[in-house]
Amino acid sequence: MIANQNPLFSEIKEIILQSRQRVFRTANSVLLETYWEIGRVIIEDEQKGKDRADYGKSILKNLANLLTLEFGKGFDERNLNNMRAFYKAFPIWNALRTELSWTHYRLLSRLNSNEKINYYLNESIQNNWNSRTLQRQINSLAFERILEHKSLETKADTIHNLIKDPYIFEFLGLSAETKNSERSIETSIIDHLQQFLLEFGKGFAFVARQQHIVTDTSDFYIDLVFYNYILKCFVIIDLKTGSLSHQDIGQIDMYVRMYDDLKKGESDQPTIGILLCSEKDETIVKYSVLADKKSVFASQYLLYMPTEEDLKAIIENDIQRFKLDNEI
Repeated sequence: MIANQNPLFSEIKEIILQSRQRVFRTANSVLLETYWEIGRVIIEDEQKGKDRADYGKSILKNLANLLTLEFGKGFDERNLNNMRAFYKAFPIWNALRTELSWTHYRLLSRLNSNEKINYYLNESIQNNWNSRTLQRQINSLAFERILEHKSLETKADTIHNLIKDPYIFEFLGLSAETKNSERSIETSIIDHLQQFLLEFGKGFAFVARQQHIVTDTSDFYIDLVFYNYILKCFVIIDLKTGSLSHQDIGQIDMYVRMYDDLKKGESDQPTIGILLCSEKDETIVKYSVLADKKSVFASQYLLYMPTEEDLKAIIENDIQRFKLDNEI
C-alpha cells in the first residue's frame, strides 16, 4: 500500500507535523523573549551611563567577549546591537507577534519609523513572508511604492492601499535591454505567479489569462484577471510595452465597464482596472480618467531591480508631481 493512501500513516504523520510545529513555535518564542530581555537589560544599563557613545564602544565589546567565552556563538557585538535595536523598536513584549522569526525582527528593527515597521510586520504575517521575501520587500521600498503613501493621504480599505507604482518584476527573468512582447511578459508572469502575487500585494487570487468576453457585436480578450478578496472585487490587468496612449486608457476603461456589466456578481464591488506599462506619459495620465484614481490606474513596471537611490528618486518625483497637480 502506498504510504499516502494509508489512513493510519496519514493520521500519525499529521500528529508528528503538528507536534514539530508546536516545538518550533515554542523554541522561537523563547529565543525572541531571551533576545528581547537581553536588549532590555542593555538599554536600561546604557541609560545609567553618562556617555552613551563610550558605552556602546567599550561596554558592549567587553560584554560580547565575556558572553562568547561563556556561551559560544550568537553573542558577538553585532548581535548584541541587534538585540538592543530589537528592544528599542519593540519595547512592549506582549505586543510582539511570535509567528515571526528572529531574522524577521532583526530586519524590522532597522526601519526608521513605526509606520513602516507596522506595515512590514503585518504584511509578513498576513502573506506568510519568509525572511528573504521580507528583505526583498524592504530593499525594493514596497512601503513607499504604495499609492496611499505616495499620495500622502489615508485611504483605508481602498485599492490605494494595495496598488504600487512602480512594480518591480526582476524575478520574471526578462532582459530590460531587449524589447519584450506583451505576450512574453504575460507568459512569464504566469510562470512566476507566486512571486508575482507577492509583489502585487495582499488579497489577490488569480482568475484567468486572456479571458474571453463576448458582446452582441464583438469578442474581447483581457490579458489577466484577478480577484481581491479583501476589497471583494475583480481586478483586470492590461499589459503594455512602450509609452502609454489615450487608446490604451480608453480600452481598459471600456474593459472595466464591460466587466461590471457582464461578469461582476451582485455581492462584488466595482471592478478595478490596472494598466501595467513600461513607460508612462504623465500628461496623458493627468488629463484622462486615470486622474480620478477611482476605478482605473496606471503603474509602471521595471524588469530589473534598481538601486535604492534610483528607486527613491522615482518615488520622490511621483510625490512631487502629485503635490504640484493638487496645487493647481
